[in-house]
Amino acid sequence: MSSLANQLVRAEKEEIARAVRTLLGRPLVSLHDDPAAFDLIRKRRQPLIQWFDYFCGWRLVVEPRQGYARLVKIGSTPGATRPARRRRTTRAPFDRRRYTLLCLCAAELLTSPVTTIGMLAQRVVQAAAVEPDVPAFDPVRNDERAAFVDALRLLEHYGALVAMDGATDAYLADEDAKVLYRVDTTRVIRLLAAPVPPSRVAAALPGHDAWQDTAADPDGARGVPAALTTEARYGGDEPTETQRNLWARHSLIRRLLDEPVVYRDELTPAQSAYAASLTGRQILRRAAEEAGFVLEERAEGFLLVDPDAIATDVRFPDDGGHAKVAALLLLDLLVTAGPVTAGRLDAEAAGLLRRFPQWAKAYQSDGGGPRLAADALEVLTLFGLARRSGDRIAALPAAARYRVDRAVQEDS
Repeated sequence: MSSLANQLVRAEKEEIARAVRTLLGRPLVSLHDDPAAFDLIRKRRQPLIQWFDYFCGWRLVVEPRQGYARLVKIGSTPGATRPARRRRTTRAPFDRRRYTLLCLCAAELLTSPVTTIGMLAQRVVQAAAVEPDVPAFDPVRNDERAAFVDALRLLEHYGALVAMDGATDAYLADEDAKVLYRVDTTRVIRLLAAPVPPSRVAAALPGHDAWQDTAADPDGARGVPAALTTEARYGGDEPTETQRNLWARHSLIRRLLDEPVVYRDELTPAQSAYAASLTGRQILRRAAEEAGFVLEERAEGFLLVDPDAIATDVRFPDDGGHAKVAALLLLDLLVTAGPVTAGRLDAEAAGLLRRFPQWAKAYQSDGGGPRLAADALEVLTLFGLARRSGDRIAALPAAARYRVDRAVQEDS
């Protein structure tokens, strides 16, 4: 093979790897928001579709004419570690009310390609009034308008809604604000990532046959309608050997791509057996290589490292918040002192606040130490660095990479 051909092959592999990690970090990529990333995905869409289907069982939809690419990521287990966040300054996570209004807005937006904020608000009022167990929507109240605006801003962020005249935030202060929207109904539909559309699932309450303690797959979650979360390709309650192996591969690689670290003691028996097999190890390494990750294998578990941080949505350590800084400082205590009580962690956080009285002003009040410790522990748990069991908090194996080298510290 000529030198030019080698360069072209290498360039193609690098582009595919970069596109894979881009989609993992941002499952919805728009031409309007990132023309370069979308053009790369459009250019390599066929190998990308094949990569995600083979390694993860995820579907990639690329719409060149409509200008977006959507990776339909289906998680092995539902969780609240990556909530939708408000697009305003607070960046606080969505609460139940905002999720409810988001769903109602999305449903009502499918009826018309053009609408106004006032018309949409009235349609949501009517929809909430007829939906059982959904609290009424009252746009006269400031807190209700704020939740409504947060739902609309998120839809705007994803390109499902475009303000052609006026600004959505104007509705915060005035329920008579005038805002004209163009609706991308196709993109609204694409926002939903579920094996089975909810409209095809019979309404059910806990205790009904459609609800089970666990879904049909081995990692199903309590309280989730089995019919909504079941992926037919894995065979349901009576899978074949081929389907069980397929599920083991897909579920394991999904976890590796979605979670900061995967510990062996958290794997199902099927996942553990697959990871230990010769075929499983080869496929894991191949998936990591083709996506541009560095696969770290340890006795305790696995870790995928993105050298370019393209697939990274949240970083640690960084100085992006007081909780992250405190988490790094408290982690050294957990690593060196072994499991500690929650009370000791609270006291340590309170000591940090006393040592640095001009730092973390939001915590410099009564009860600030326990609040800072709780927020720091949430960060450590999210990154797979610590685990709480009852009143005891222990560092997990991956935390060792953040240990302070005392010898180096003393020499310096």
